[in-house]
Amino acid sequence: MKVLFAVPPLAGHINPTVAVGAELAARGHETAWTGPASALARLLPPQARILPAGEELGGGYAELHDRWRDLRGVGALRFLWEEALVPLARAMVPGVTRAVHTFGPDVLVADQQALAGPLVARRLGVPWVTSASTSAELTRPFADFPKVGEWVAGQISGLLAEFGAARGGPDGRADWDPRFSERLVLVFSTPELVGAGADFPPHHAFVGPAFGARPVTPGFPWQRLDPGRRRVLVSLGTLNQAAGARFYGAVLGAAERLAEEVQFVLAAPSALIGEAPEHVLLQESVPQLELLPHLDAVVCHAGHNTVCEALAHGLPLVVAPIRDDQPIVARQVVEAGAGVRVRFGRTRAEELRDALTAVLDDPGPRRAARRIQASFAAAGGAAAAADRLEKLR
Repeated sequence: MKVLFAVPPLAGHINPTVAVGAELAARGHETAWTGPASALARLLPPQARILPAGEELGGGYAELHDRWRDLRGVGALRFLWEEALVPLARAMVPGVTRAVHTFGPDVLVADQQALAGPLVARRLGVPWVTSASTSAELTRPFADFPKVGEWVAGQISGLLAEFGAARGGPDGRADWDPRFSERLVLVFSTPELVGAGADFPPHHAFVGPAFGARPVTPGFPWQRLDPGRRRVLVSLGTLNQAAGARFYGAVLGAAERLAEEVQFVLAAPSALIGEAPEHVLLQESVPQLELLPHLDAVVCHAGHNTVCEALAHGLPLVVAPIRDDQPIVARQVVEAGAGVRVRFGRTRAEELRDALTAVLDDPGPRRAARRIQASFAAAGGAAAAADRLEKLR
């Protein structure tokens, strides 16, 4: 079988496909990726086959980030669709078309933010599958904000109409959605986190997280991890670090108050922190998957990948969502009992200290995290995703 992955130039969206691709390759299948080539080359394993698509926009994602990082709420959502997702789809369509003609896939697996994949697949008659690298889109995120939901639907309908792919539904909207395959949706989570009471169709396959190979992070000072204190990772993810100056101040204040019992591993730019105190291990980047087994808790921005990686190791969380899907993921964590939510923009050192004390000292969050950990292991991850893809033949 030949499987083509269509992805945006974002690590959190690419990582699950790396794991699934490795599993497929181990079973003798052929894989390739299509998207902005320069970004994909940094995020995919060296042996991955890359078919360029949307390169002219992919290089501009860093510039878009500078304008996006201070936006919140509806402003951030509008920017995401108008400045990123729709332009990326337009830019990728020609390259994805070439990739399909060149590679000849039996199935195309499209990330929910790589809308060009379904556009091309439907036009060329290639079976396509959704890669849901975050579960937020599956949980009716705009149920309480119908006008916002209508606006997003309008963006999708406009894109489909632009490429002659919109068939009219009863309300004038398109009658299909490129974010959701009608054949198979690979959800890299489980109902234990997303919400066990939700009703999902049978073609939504909850396979749990799939962790692929990551670029090597050299020089981490493992010898500085203190075995005599509980250890906590603080990470806002790569894209949010520059917006975290105030939050980092609260982190340092909480670290000072907990210095005798907790060691903080802070993944942040040194330019924003200055000289870190002795009880804070400051690193520009960390080997997160390798580090997690040595930790007792994680403080993060509720990014889906970091949350799932922490829970896969049974670690409770303090979540400080910033934008996009993060408030939804944070709500899932809290409702599952696996963590505490704090305010990203207004958290004080005392509030963060209390939240950390709660997840470290109260056995409830750790029990909930381990329950989700067990559900992740049972779901099967990359192997389960590969199984579902093989059944499409």
